[in-house]
Amino acid sequence: MKKYSKLGLFKSRGRIFYERLNKFRTPFQRDRDRIIHSASFRRLKHKTQVFVNTEGDHYRTRITHSIEVAQIARTISKYLGLNDDLAETLSLSHDMGHTPFGHAGEEALNECMDDKGGFDHNLQTLRIVMFLENKYVKFRGLNLTIETLDGLLKHNGPINDSKKLQNIIGVKNFKNKIKLDKNSSLEAQIAAISDDIAYNNHDIQDGIKAKLFSLNELIEIDFFREIYKSYKKNIKKNNKEILVYQIIRDSINLMVQDVIKKTILNINKRDIKNISNIYNNNQIVEFSNKFKIIESQIKLFLKFKMYNNKNVLIKNNKGKKIVKNLFKIVNKKPKNFISKSDLNKNKYRAIADYISGMTDRYAINLYKNNKWTYLNYIEIKLLI
Repeated sequence: MKKYSKLGLFKSRGRIFYERLNKFRTPFQRDRDRIIHSASFRRLKHKTQVFVNTEGDHYRTRITHSIEVAQIARTISKYLGLNDDLAETLSLSHDMGHTPFGHAGEEALNECMDDKGGFDHNLQTLRIVMFLENKYVKFRGLNLTIETLDGLLKHNGPINDSKKLQNIIGVKNFKNKIKLDKNSSLEAQIAAISDDIAYNNHDIQDGIKAKLFSLNELIEIDFFREIYKSYKKNIKKNNKEILVYQIIRDSINLMVQDVIKKTILNINKRDIKNISNIYNNNQIVEFSNKFKIIESQIKLFLKFKMYNNKNVLIKNNKGKKIVKNLFKIVNKKPKNFISKSDLNKNKYRAIADYISGMTDRYAINLYKNNKWTYLNYIEIKLLI
């Protein structure tokens, strides 16, 4: 379907640092390839989604989640005739700024950086692609297209308060090429809602696998009960694991269909004719009211059954403890861990960059190897 191709971002406005066009790949294909080949993307395979990476091989990590988001985003954007390469790039890279131990690690690092500019995993993704992934002679970072940077920055909507952005990125580094008060592209909006679809459904699958809740508890939600009932006659012929796969697959399919229908409705109802209309409009890619209620029910279910589960909270608190203590350890002797040039720019931001880039197991091992040194230092300080 190419009906809405005129609303897609197929022609790039270029990059922060000029590069000649490539003969064999579009600028957006090059962006995607730069993300895939980056060290930060590879490290996502050992970063927590919900379960700490050391707990099992079959639970989702940040990298598997990102790939699943990209698959959903490509489906939606391709059907609408939009730039699926851009949607894929934004989906693959959206979590690159995450700390070890997921949102618990992010919360801990933000607390450590509270009076030093703060920490935000979305903005950290931009730090990575703009400053920290250095592989080119002529510029810092990956030098992604303006469209990709814009999408990463504003996939959750316009930036109304730029204080944190100024502290963590520096607005001048965008060289006036991004309008903060405008909405994001359709591709960025698709990546954002695909993220919601992926983690809501796949966290349910992982939660059942981890025995945090049962299928019977899940079908207390009307949406899942209706899907379940459609397979009721075949339940005895299939084991429960297959049934869960089928329910989640149908759930994702129904959500994707709803997003496509509602997006088309919004485009037509609001008379969206060009990209400028998109930037000056409210959210266009969204669920219908019916599915917004369903999504709220799913999030509430996961909050009580999974995210607030006693064992999950224990693991999260351990992750927080490790991040906070690593911050103190590195802050005490930063030159043992971070280059002098990075420390001279901004010591605390360099520490945040260093810790947020760690995988779960690297953070655990570094903490174990330095724990006694740090505790002895505290004991000595208390004795003085």
